[in-house]
Amino acid sequence: MELLDPLLLARWQFGLTTLYHYLFVPLTLGLVLVTAIFQTVWYRTGEVKWLHLTRFFGKIFLINFAMGVVTGIVQEFQFGMNWSSYSRFVGDVFGAPLAFEGLLAFFLEATFIGLWIFGWDRLPRLAHLASIWMAAIGATLSAYFILAANAFMQNPVGYEMAADGSRAELVDFWALLTNPVALAAFPHTITSAWMFAAAVLIAVSAWHLMRHQNVETMRTSLRFGMWFMVISFVGVAISGDQLSLVMTATQPMKMAAAEAMYDTACGADASFSLFSLGTPDGSEEIWSLRVPYLLSLLSTHSLDGCVEGINDLQALYNEQFGPGDYTPIIWITYWSFRWMMGLGGIAALLSVAGLWFTRKKSTFQMKPWMWRVFVWSAPLPLLGSLVGWVFTEMGRQPWIVFSLMLTEDGVSPSVPGWNVLISLIAFTAIYATLAVVELGLIIKYAQKGPDPLPDPDAPAEPDSVENTPTTVY
Repeated sequence: MELLDPLLLARWQFGLTTLYHYLFVPLTLGLVLVTAIFQTVWYRTGEVKWLHLTRFFGKIFLINFAMGVVTGIVQEFQFGMNWSSYSRFVGDVFGAPLAFEGLLAFFLEATFIGLWIFGWDRLPRLAHLASIWMAAIGATLSAYFILAANAFMQNPVGYEMAADGSRAELVDFWALLTNPVALAAFPHTITSAWMFAAAVLIAVSAWHLMRHQNVETMRTSLRFGMWFMVISFVGVAISGDQLSLVMTATQPMKMAAAEAMYDTACGADASFSLFSLGTPDGSEEIWSLRVPYLLSLLSTHSLDGCVEGINDLQALYNEQFGPGDYTPIIWITYWSFRWMMGLGGIAALLSVAGLWFTRKKSTFQMKPWMWRVFVWSAPLPLLGSLVGWVFTEMGRQPWIVFSLMLTEDGVSPSVPGWNVLISLIAFTAIYATLAVVELGLIIKYAQKGPDPLPDPDAPAEPDSVENTPTTVY
């Protein structure tokens, strides 16, 4: 494939900008909920440490939110720049959920974030608390509408083809919103976002505790983060199980590619390989560590269920859609599926171990290397989410809209390759700069820590809570 191929460059650009934008999404979804919970506990108990946790992690949330807004806007411009054929084809369908996301969910989120920022000492405490919860609801709704739009690409529903066959037209908005893929992907996405927020709480708290700073406050946030991680991982596992059922029903090729399974198998033969060695395309297996029945159980919830293989599905799609290669890149789908599960599982296991080691106050004085493990494990859930999205989108290939439009047919026909290459280089350079700024700001505020408590190792008296200045911004 030539270097200036517009399709290749457009795919690289959209993939990189999407993954870059998603660096900020899970932390926003998770930290807005964490901030709301911390402020609720402060409102109910009056303990000043919860106020400081609210203000501290609220600052990190706001830095991340601002960067996510900027990168999200740029990402949407690519639909018209590099993917105009795709935009014309699905514009009637995509317009509705994206309009709801922008005009309802994002407007709700941004409005109440503004009230929360400037409402300290101006709004009644209950109204101010309600504003951060409304922002959390807006952020969650925003995620759902975007997932509903993406779900149409995985499983087209609620549409009819135009008379001339040039585009898909929305006929049932409710069917679009209740797409089984969206209903299954939403809890999986949200709980994985909570895992990353929990990892950030754990890493920041461990960094301070390793240095014996803000001990009382950071002990609380560390334990909260570890419990939040474990609970979120349970949600990820349950929702992931439901998502695998939906994926098998709507995109059987993606499930077959996740296992690099070329021949249809049932029962014990439908095993799940924990690790495999084989040819680069996955067509020949040299050695594999397998769990019998597990793929059948994941795909059908039955020990004797059958999972269709790549060869049979390829033959079926040749009959349905005409000659072509309908197989995704196997080594990418195979390993991204396992890295997604493995990274999340390691993060959860570390939190379980952390809860055991910190079950008593005396055990918080752990060895420095143990604290460093918790600090450096922060990216694990995020990396798991990123490779999960790589699996989701690459497993759909060669379709940009499954069964309706091939990816090669969605690219802008009149945009030359050199044009896409220039914008790809420019976006990559700008985003790299923004990433350094974002990471630097978050690290700066994380290392600074919360404002000192009146008595760092004891809860404040109720009257001192009322007299504590709450102006933050």
